[in-house]
Amino acid sequence: MNNIAVIGAGTMGNGIAHTFAQFGYNVQLIDISQKALDKGLATISKNLDRMVAKEKITAEDKENTLKNITTFTNIKEGVQYAGLVVEAATENIDLKLKIFKELDDVCPEDTILATNTSSISITQIAAVTSRPEKVIGMHFMNPVPIMKLVEIIRGYNTSDEVNDYIVELTQKINKVPVEVNDYPGFVANRILMPMINESIETLYNGVAGVKEIDTVMKLGMAHPMGPLQLADFIGLDVCLSILNVMYDGFKNPKYAPCPLLVNMVTAGKLGVKSGEGFYDYSESRKAENVAKMFT
Repeated sequence: MNNIAVIGAGTMGNGIAHTFAQFGYNVQLIDISQKALDKGLATISKNLDRMVAKEKITAEDKENTLKNITTFTNIKEGVQYAGLVVEAATENIDLKLKIFKELDDVCPEDTILATNTSSISITQIAAVTSRPEKVIGMHFMNPVPIMKLVEIIRGYNTSDEVNDYIVELTQKINKVPVEVNDYPGFVANRILMPMINESIETLYNGVAGVKEIDTVMKLGMAHPMGPLQLADFIGLDVCLSILNVMYDGFKNPKYAPCPLLVNMVTAGKLGVKSGEGFYDYSESRKAENVAKMFT
C-alpha cells in the first residue's frame, strides 16, 4: 500500500498528494490536463516553501516530498500499481460515477477505492463498481496539509477490514479520522453548509454587509474565518453542489440554496478560484490569503 494514486490535481487533489508524499508514500497524481498537473505541482512546491520558511520542515524534506510524486494524464497508467486510489475530482455525481466505473475496470482487484466527496453517497458511488466492499469515503479538509480532520465514511457494503485500514492510514499521515455514517453532507457539511447558506440569505435580505456578517461570526462566535469568506475559499460552485445534494437527499427546504448563491455561480463568481466571490481576489491578495492559512 506504499503506492497511492490521487485523481485530480486541483485544490484538494494536490493537497492530498502533498500530504501522502510528505509522509513517504509514492504518489501517482493523475489529471487529464497536463496544465492542471503542472499547476498542482507548483502549488505543492510553494506550500512546501512556506512550511520550510516557518521551519516546520527542512529543505531536504521538501525535496524528498516532491521526489515522491509522479504525474500521469492517463488513469490506467497511473493506477496500475496503486494499493489505494483517492478520487478528488469536481463534486459532480455523474463525473464521479464515471471515474469509479473506470477505476473498477483498470485497477488491480485488491485496490481500495476512496472518494474525497464532501456530500455524495458512498453507497451510490460503490454501486457502480464490482468491489463495493472496497469503496470508502475519505473527506479531507482544505487546506489538506494543515487541517487535521478527515471524515471517514463507509458505504453500506464497505468491509470492516477496509474501514479499519483507512482509519489507521489516516492516523499515519498525522490526521484525525472521525467515522461518520453515509447520509447527504455527512457531518461537516450537513452543519456547515446551512450556516453558510443562512449567511448568504442574511446578506441577500439586506440585514448586513459581507464584512459585517463575517466580523460578527469571527468576533462573536470565535470562528477563525467568516462564513462568506470561507465560502469563497471552498468555492461557491462547490457550496451550491453540496446544498443541492442535501436538498435532493432530504427534501427539506432548509437546504434549498439561496437565490443569491445560485446567481453568483451562474455569473461565474465562484470565490478565490475565479478571482471574485463575496470578496475581490487579485493575484497578490490571493497569495496573501493562502499564506495566512499556512501560518
